[in-house]
Formats: sequence, C-alpha cells, structure tokens
Amino acid sequence: MHGFQRFAIRVFALTSKEVAHIRRDSRTLALGLAMPVLLLVLFGFGVSFDLSGIPLAVVDQDRTEQSIDVWRTFAAPDEFRVVAQLEDPSEVEPLFRRKEAVAALVIPAGFARDLRRGQEVHLQLLLDGADGNTASQALAKANAMGLSLNQKIRRDLGFVGAPPLELKSMTRFNPEARSALFLVPGLVGYILAIVAVLLTALTVAREWERGSMEQLFATPVGRLEVIFGKLLPYLGLGTIQLLMVLCVGAWVFEVPVRGSLPLLALCSLLFLFSMLGQGLLISVVTRNQMVATQVGALSAMLPSLLLSGFLSPIDNMPTVLQWVSRLVPARYFVSALRGILLRGNGLSELWQETLALTVFSVAMVAASFVKFQRRLA
Repeated sequence: MHGFQRFAIRVFALTSKEVAHIRRDSRTLALGLAMPVLLLVLFGFGVSFDLSGIPLAVVDQDRTEQSIDVWRTFAAPDEFRVVAQLEDPSEVEPLFRRKEAVAALVIPAGFARDLRRGQEVHLQLLLDGADGNTASQALAKANAMGLSLNQKIRRDLGFVGAPPLELKSMTRFNPEARSALFLVPGLVGYILAIVAVLLTALTVAREWERGSMEQLFATPVGRLEVIFGKLLPYLGLGTIQLLMVLCVGAWVFEVPVRGSLPLLALCSLLFLFSMLGQGLLISVVTRNQMVATQVGALSAMLPSLLLSGFLSPIDNMPTVLQWVSRLVPARYFVSALRGILLRGNGLSELWQETLALTVFSVAMVAASFVKFQRRLA
C-alpha cells in the first residue's frame, strides 16, 4: 500500500508540473513543408464522393420472374451490389446496424400480378442515413433506376398513361439526410486526435530541449510514473474537449445519443489513450519539439482526417489505402461514434471497434514505456 501511495504522489507531482507547463506554453509550432504534399496525395486518392457498388439488401416477397428482374436491374450497372436476400423487412435494420448494407429494396407480394392487371405498383427503398453522403447518392441512383424500370415495363407490357411503378423511400437513423449528423462524429474523432497527439508530442521533447530531463533522472521517479504523469493532464484535456464537442453537437446540430453512454465513455477513453500514447512515443523518440510536431501531424492529423471514414466511405478508397486505414485508430472510433450516437448500437455490434481501440491503446502506452529510458544518450 505504501508503494502505491508513493507511486500516486509522484504521478500527481509530475501531473501538476505538466499542467503548469501547459498553462505557460501557448506557442504554436510550424507543421513543416511535407504536410501540403501529403495532403495533396491523400486527398487525391483517399477522397471521392462518386460511389459505386453500394451494398444493397433485397426483400423479394413476390419471388416471380418479374420481381427478380427488378432487383437484378438495380445490380446490373454496378451501381448497387446485392449483399443479402431477406425474407422480411424487419431483418433489414440489423444489417444496417452491422454496416453490412446501406440500402434495402423491398418488393411486395403480388408485384407481378398487379403489373399484369395494369395497377400501380409500389416498391420501398430503405436507407441507412447515418452516412448521409452514401444515403443521398443511393437514393439518387435508386430514383434513376426507377425511371429506367418504368420505361422498360411500359415497353414490355404496353402501359399507357401514368407510370406503372412507384418507388417510395424511407431513411433510417437520419431521415432528413442532415450532413451535420454524419459529420459531427467524425469531427469528434478528428479534434481528439489533434489534442492528444500534437500536445503530448511536445511533452518529453520539451524536457530534453530545456535540459530538465537530467534533473528528472536525479529523482527516484520511475519510467511508469513519468508516462502516467505526462498522459493524465492531456487525458483530462481530451475529456473536456469530448464533452464540449458532444454538447455543442447536441445543442446546435441536434445530434442524438441513441446508444449506451458507458460504451461511449469506454470507446472515448480507449481512443484517447491510444492517441496520447502515440504522441508520447513520438516525443520520446524524436526529443525535439519541432520534429515531434511534424511527425505528429503527419502520423495522426491527416490519417484521422482522410483515412478514418470521416469525409468519404473507406470502401470507396483504393485497396492499398483501405489496408492502411486499418492502422488508424480514428477509423474505429469514428465508426463507434456513429454507431452509438446515430444507430443506437451496443457492444454486440461494436465489439470489433472496441477491441481494436483496446489493442491500440495498450500497444501505444507499452511502446512509450519501452522506448523511454533513464539515460541521456
């Protein structure tokens, strides 16, 4: 117990010292000449708003030659990609929650019979509105498909007058297709990444530049105590940033919180620890504030902005960038935020994201501990 008390006292002393540094140091360092080049490359290859192969679930309750021809027409031009054939519309929402589909086409029973009788037929398109960009493009493509189907049916069956086919759509999770609901979760991840990596990247590097690391080595403070003493102030700062962004999002943009608050807190803490550990690792390795800032910006800010799914769907990126995005913690955090805030997902749907964030946080903090040595050279 006495050992733990000594550990807590030393961590508290280092944390207080770091808080004092944060309050005194308000400088903003240049991010380097390499950032514009990397920004151009990542934007050129990673950001595209032209979608193809949108995952589509099909609920064919008619199961006739005409109904099969309808959903095959949707998939034929590669605009949609059929990923599941379901029996009932109630099976669609679980697919949306697991992100296995973003649209579902429902063909009612009696579809072919009503067409032969010359009656107006209604199709239903269900959309996952948590990703507003994909949902709006899926709706536009589906409307175009509906016009094409009307022309084909008129030609094959000799319809005259009003169009025989009417496509009705319904968007889940974001029925108004408001871009704010799609962007705010991504902004939360991006802001936390900036706060965590760029600020912690300056901690140990600042100690080396100012010569105070030698004084720290003269004390009985251990490596683990230094690591926690450096991380805790920025963990508090990141928590404040998270609460502020969520409050502003809920108040100004009416972003809902449909899922579990404890799960939201867990994912946020894991993401913060992973990014804090990454920034601290950079600081330990570089020992220079300018270099640490540049490396932090290149390794965290841009990937969190461009490779996390914040701006464009990861599935629409080149295969190489999709694999690279697996090494970006923000990818899993943004996905978890959208699932919790917009879809109301729980741990059963988000266990992969939670596990990935856990692995990243443990790996980064452990790497910082290993690389930090109590020697001057």
